[in-house]
Amino acid sequence: MSSIAGDGEATRRPTELLRYLLVLSRPRFWLYLAGPVAVGVTYGIGDVSGLFTPVTVGLAAYFLVPANVYLYGVNDAFDADIDELNPKKDEREARWRGSRAVALAVVAAGAVGLVTFAITPRVAWPYLAGFFALGAAYSAPPLRFKTTPFADSVSNGLYVLPGAAAYATVAGADPPLAALVGAWLWAMGMHTFSAIPDINPDRAAGIRTTATLLGESRTYAYCVACWTAAAGAFAAVDLRLGALLGAYPIFVAWVASSSIAVDRAYWWFPALNTTVGTLLAMGGLWRVYPIWEAL
Repeated sequence: MSSIAGDGEATRRPTELLRYLLVLSRPRFWLYLAGPVAVGVTYGIGDVSGLFTPVTVGLAAYFLVPANVYLYGVNDAFDADIDELNPKKDEREARWRGSRAVALAVVAAGAVGLVTFAITPRVAWPYLAGFFALGAAYSAPPLRFKTTPFADSVSNGLYVLPGAAAYATVAGADPPLAALVGAWLWAMGMHTFSAIPDINPDRAAGIRTTATLLGESRTYAYCVACWTAAAGAFAAVDLRLGALLGAYPIFVAWVASSSIAVDRAYWWFPALNTTVGTLLAMGGLWRVYPIWEAL
């Protein structure tokens, strides 16, 4: 992507613009928003007929790609100066090239999200509103939560709100409080772990985060605490869910005690999340369609 990263004018050509937006949206992380939607739907439906409907497919489609363009577009726009020092932007991600076309695409991706309010019941609206509000407030002034230690971590509960909205949409009720708390704690740990590779670039740029405040070793401990609490909250819903979430504190403890570089382990994280998310969704699906009926 060096040609895109190095030439802001290139993003004015349709094909180059689409390639740039693809990289900007972080394809490795697409399931971080769409995955919770799938989990929310499988636990909210009363039978399999509610699994694939125009509404559930529409929510999944929006949170798979456009929502990521919105979320990471806002992030990259307000991090342009900081990202000049971030090595992650050299290959796997793209640095912000703020042409008018890119800015309009990001705004459009957010505006399209208004359709989610039109297709969902009122019970889902607070979760949707929370996602869009936190998605902007995390990166954009005046709040810019990402530059305030612990607020950066707590605000990343935004990742679970699409799943809560999906559950509320199909169930017609709010998700269980313990599950919502557990998912929020999971997102807090996820965000803070992902900030560990950025400690040195963020410090060089004068950015304060939970990770820069605590330092690497104590940030590992913070992640273990968040994920252990998340597992406990999910165990209050179902012991099997708690056991599944127990994979996270084990994972971070293994990384912290091994010789594996955290910036390498960071790129394994999507695989762990996809595996756990798939098992969570399968568990919800088996609730309404037991595996033995499928055999």
